[in-house]
Amino acid sequence: MLIDFFTTHRTVAMLLAIFIVIIPFIVYYVRIAKRDHPKGLIAAALSNMGERFGYYIMNAILLLFLVSKFGLPDGTAGIIYSVFYFGIYVLSLVGGIIADRTQNYNGTIQWGLIIMSLGYIALAIPLFSMTNGVICDGGSQWWSILIFTCIALLCIAFGNGLFKGNLQAIVGKMYDEFEAEAAKKGEEALQEAKEKRDSGFQIFYVFINIGGVLAPFVAPLLREWWLKVHNFVYNADMPSLCHQYLANGDATTKFTETMEKSVVAGSAIPTDYTAFCSDYITVFNQGIHYAFIASVIAMLVSLIIFFVTKKKFPQPAKKASVEVVEYTAEEKVAMAKEIKQRLYALFAVLGIAIFFWLSFHQNGQSLSVFARDFVQTDSIAPEIWQALNPFFVIFLTPIVMIVFANLARKGKSISTPRKIALGMGIAGCAYLFLMIISILNNYPSGTEFRLLDATEMAAAGLAKASPWVLIVTYFFLTVAELFISPLGLSFVSKVAPRHMVGLCQGLWLGATAIGNLMIWVGPVMYNAWPIQYCWLVFLAICAVSMGVMLGMVKWLERVTK
Repeated sequence: MLIDFFTTHRTVAMLLAIFIVIIPFIVYYVRIAKRDHPKGLIAAALSNMGERFGYYIMNAILLLFLVSKFGLPDGTAGIIYSVFYFGIYVLSLVGGIIADRTQNYNGTIQWGLIIMSLGYIALAIPLFSMTNGVICDGGSQWWSILIFTCIALLCIAFGNGLFKGNLQAIVGKMYDEFEAEAAKKGEEALQEAKEKRDSGFQIFYVFINIGGVLAPFVAPLLREWWLKVHNFVYNADMPSLCHQYLANGDATTKFTETMEKSVVAGSAIPTDYTAFCSDYITVFNQGIHYAFIASVIAMLVSLIIFFVTKKKFPQPAKKASVEVVEYTAEEKVAMAKEIKQRLYALFAVLGIAIFFWLSFHQNGQSLSVFARDFVQTDSIAPEIWQALNPFFVIFLTPIVMIVFANLARKGKSISTPRKIALGMGIAGCAYLFLMIISILNNYPSGTEFRLLDATEMAAAGLAKASPWVLIVTYFFLTVAELFISPLGLSFVSKVAPRHMVGLCQGLWLGATAIGNLMIWVGPVMYNAWPIQYCWLVFLAICAVSMGVMLGMVKWLERVTK
């Protein structure tokens, strides 16, 4: 079996190559962290990396897993995915409130890891709805398993809410104490320590993406190995074709062509299509279920790291009461006016953030099904392409930091609002590129394309796109992310009234949650229209957002001074 596992050599070779490439970056960031940053930073980053590894396994495969196991339409699976993503960010607010009120950040984080582990354990159980050996497409048992799956996702979202923000709060407290120690040495040392905070969070963010870049390989490797053990071959189109056959008994030309490619070379071609479909769907999804065991292991590793090192971590405390200061009526009016201006600016940027996350998080929605349907995935499974985003984050972060630093030294620094506007434009470039590719290839809707067999595709002059299309797309989206995600947090910290910083950071998470709640529209448009119109909608969203942001830049720059 171990030999069979390594016969998926392309995926293994790709994983090893990426790991070798990122090793110098890991060493570089670890050295910087040990030399110039609080001692607990690496321990916190490793705790977070393990949790993110487990999370990104699930994130990479969730939409396609719901479609392949339950035979759900892309749009329905997309709604479940969107609500799950929404829950992660909304429940982060709940997790923060729990930790603040109990003043037990370590305990809250530990319970978060435990609850997430329980959710992944539930997902790892290969439950199927069967009648006489045939997978059912309805009935109470089918719904029970789907509901069980959604409850498991709720556990993961709630555990993530307990974990995510509170670990970040501990890292922030590390730098509070780091700066306090530096202040004892003088103003120059204090200023130098303050400059470390941004780079410290960037290091923390990079470790998140180290977990993210490796995780998407796990499920495809286990699934392909498990299929091969049962004399099957991975084929992205086969699960949906099997569900269609079980639903209507129609053995189309595309079904038979794909089935012949989905058994190990030299094996007899199945004649009992019903048994084949039932077996293929079961084995295909068992492999995915087993991938969640890796998520459980990753959670336990994070829990062990955190448990062993938690005594090193400072705990955020409630703000001490401050002396009441009396202000004149004129001062109160002036302060109220300034607070209003700051809040107006904050909500303006939050509105832009909603549309960014709506567009960016198509990586788990319309871009995932695009990789499945329209991209050649014989050698590389569609889930693996999601590793491109974290890989680019690791690779491009130092470059972006150097570019911004050089511009600042030359007196040509770009303001945070202008960077956010440029980021929306760069995100638009990703969808402009996809739209051009779709027009040049005359691609129909996803639904129509999936129904075509090889002969019909050849007659229509259609062909699947090369994988380089995804590489270019994720490059643009990652650069956009680096311009918007960390800089958006920076903008919030600058513009938030000092007595409302926590609330304003919560509003940023809320805007992210709203954007995520709407991402289900991607697969709906993708399957309803020729796909260039789907990409056109996201291009328009990015272009309008960039235009609005540029129109507000001067006002936003004044507010943040």
